[in-house]
Amino acid sequence: MNKAITEGLALLPPKFSQGLNLWSREDGLTGQGSYLGQPNAAFVPNDQDFGGCMELEKTSSTQKLRCFQSIPFQPGLYLQVTIKLKILSGAFCSVRIAGWAESTSGANVTAADQIGPSVALTAYGEVVTIRAIIGSGNRTGVDMIWGTAPVLGHFGLDLTGSNGAVVRIDDVEIEDVSSIFHSVQFDWVDVRDFGAIGNGVADDKAAFDAADVAASGKRVIVPPGTYFIGSNLTIDNPVQFEGTLTMAAATRLALVSNYDLENYTAAMGSELEGFKKALQALFYFTDHVELSLNGRRVELTAPIDVAVLAGLTDFAQRRVISNGQIAALTGAAWTDAVTTSTATYNTSNEAVLTNVVNVNAILVGARVTGTGVGREVYVRAKDVPAGTVTLSNPLFGGSVSNRSYTFTRHRYMLDFSGFNGLSKFELKNLEIMGGGYCSCVMLPKEGQRFVIQDCVINKPKDKGITSIYQGCQDLHVLNCECISNESELPAQNRISTLMNVNANDAKIRHNRAVRFGTTAVMAGGGHMFAGNHFFQGDDFSGGVRRGSIILTEANCKVFITGNYIDNSTIEWGNEHDNFPNFGSEFHFGALTITGNTFTVQGVAPGFRWIILKPYGTNHSIQGLSVIGNVFRTVNATIDRVEAVDTTFATLDYASFKNVTFEANSFNGVTQPTASPIMIQHVQATAADTWIVDSSDYLPFGSRARNVEAVTFEGAVKNTSNATQYVMPYTANEQGSGGKFAHLKFGTPVSGTAWVTLRCDNPV
Repeated sequence: MNKAITEGLALLPPKFSQGLNLWSREDGLTGQGSYLGQPNAAFVPNDQDFGGCMELEKTSSTQKLRCFQSIPFQPGLYLQVTIKLKILSGAFCSVRIAGWAESTSGANVTAADQIGPSVALTAYGEVVTIRAIIGSGNRTGVDMIWGTAPVLGHFGLDLTGSNGAVVRIDDVEIEDVSSIFHSVQFDWVDVRDFGAIGNGVADDKAAFDAADVAASGKRVIVPPGTYFIGSNLTIDNPVQFEGTLTMAAATRLALVSNYDLENYTAAMGSELEGFKKALQALFYFTDHVELSLNGRRVELTAPIDVAVLAGLTDFAQRRVISNGQIAALTGAAWTDAVTTSTATYNTSNEAVLTNVVNVNAILVGARVTGTGVGREVYVRAKDVPAGTVTLSNPLFGGSVSNRSYTFTRHRYMLDFSGFNGLSKFELKNLEIMGGGYCSCVMLPKEGQRFVIQDCVINKPKDKGITSIYQGCQDLHVLNCECISNESELPAQNRISTLMNVNANDAKIRHNRAVRFGTTAVMAGGGHMFAGNHFFQGDDFSGGVRRGSIILTEANCKVFITGNYIDNSTIEWGNEHDNFPNFGSEFHFGALTITGNTFTVQGVAPGFRWIILKPYGTNHSIQGLSVIGNVFRTVNATIDRVEAVDTTFATLDYASFKNVTFEANSFNGVTQPTASPIMIQHVQATAADTWIVDSSDYLPFGSRARNVEAVTFEGAVKNTSNATQYVMPYTANEQGSGGKFAHLKFGTPVSGTAWVTLRCDNPV
């Protein structure tokens, strides 16, 4: 690069032959004295070494020589000043290149280095060449660092030391040597050319800004060093880091053309700090919506509070973290914070604990456990002055004063709970490795469509994906591999939960979850489970199997279709209901279980795949379809596939409506379940009442509520063996438990009938 050529800069000062009036005996400023007519200065036209030159006697302690001509200067320009001279007589002195740096206002830039290295003159008549390079950047080989403030310079030399020396000075040469510091192609700019110091103390923000502006599509080079950046920095052009940045946690770095982990790692000197800065920037500029980890691994030593990192509490634009691995390293930062306290609960204020002792010690996001508390209830807010804690879900245990509760705040690798609202955030193609040290992802308090797709949730200590309020609305968990940290434990000893949901419309599709204590605790409704494999078995014979899908809303609007439910159960209850007894709400209903494969091995006969658990009285089922499923045992035989857990209450069987169990396959199941069920009744002895036994076929031990159809096989005959053309009426819910239907004839008859019974009434 030669700006004298490329930009037409006039760099050469006048020759001495043009007149000594063009040369200043001060700083070269207009109005200052020249050397014209001075007794100690003369022009020598025919020196044997120099031709035309200036002869100067040193009469001042610092004898200055500066050209009046203003030499242009700018960032990225490197000037070499070269002067040849010789001492003829008098006391030996020293010489140095010198200049005067001028700002846009005409003032002197005192921060600029305005004198070069000093050279001693030690022999008469010896031609000595002195040089100095003046440039904006702190570059190797630069003798006088001017920074970015000067725009003009007046160059020459100083004679220092003893007076009396007579020297002859050849014409001053100034040349552009920028090519020494830039590539031949000049496809980049260097931040040092714009004043960056790189000592980790001086604020280099302005230099980076200037370099970025000057780059105009070229690369910005950050050479070795530590560059302190005191305020938010955006670099629009491509950037290459050899040195590193040091920045406050709240100071943002936006690499617009290099937005990925690799470049942030180079900028910050570590993958962890680079990841934090890149994640922070993800919320602040729109050129990129996706942070790629470039297939790299980021190791966390402590939780990342994403809202604190971003400095935001609400965000609703799509953002993505993708393509890499995030792993937790062991350390004290992952230790759970556990607080035990007493509080009062009133069912009329369904989601609030009052009179909470030591409420200040309870952390938002803590899981609440205690008598009357359902699974996966969390602290979503607290009010210290009021002594209250607001919960993610109501408690089923009724109003109570001064009950003891435990509040456990698990630690999460990516903790989004500081966001009051965060929507359209996605984690894609990531492996999130808890390593048994911590939990993985905590969702924001509120928001919609948080997506976790094509990820591996690997060995969380307690929780994989946690919702503490409504940030799980329209949650998508898609194509994920989820691996428990408790695989070697008996199933009944596991405590981990892969995920929980409080809001509506979660889509859980095509995932594989292996050996968690519980796979999914689902409050809210409108959820979809499709194409998943949930496996919770163990290697112990006669093992206990626990809930895989836990539905906590009675009228849940859920379909469970095409899944592999392996050594685990579907449990359906209303444990997040502050009035668990049936009142004016909907009954248990709106659940569809179709086309799934259920399997279990090595269990006791009492195992059940589908368990209905009412937490209060007078509930019924009004809307359940269990159709086209396969139930199969391995090395075990079980009594039946479904049951009612009567720990708190049983069901109102007289109110069943729209309950269908049909077209299912049963293998290793003693008593299949069906409704409607077609039963062949053979009446060998003529009777006017045929007693048809449902024989425990009907689901959940329910009653023979209706006879849907009666078809006779062959003739119906009276006691005289004469064929009778008669049709009975029916009496339902007869006998012990109402499990029988009676066919009533006007006369005693015998024969064979196919009777279709149902456990419900029509809608």
